[in-house]
Amino acid sequence: MGLGGCIILIAVGAILTFATDWDMQGVNLDLVGIILMIVGLIGVTTFSSIARRRRVMVPPASTTVVETERHQRDGYNGGYGV
Repeated sequence: MGLGGCIILIAVGAILTFATDWDMQGVNLDLVGIILMIVGLIGVTTFSSIARRRRVMVPPASTTVVETERHQRDGYNGGYGV
């Protein structure tokens, strides 16, 4: 279950707890809503701790660039004339 599913559980639990006043025989909807909110909060904390562990900082690979320069001189060929 991802972060979106956890947020949906929290929202449904809050709706059942605070926004409804249905009475079902044998089921306490306030308690069901509280349980859904708690499960959603546990899911959010678990998801965030797992996501934090996945973000491992890898240092950039250091590459050494060696540039060689060629010097050309007009009219000069290694000390010997052409």
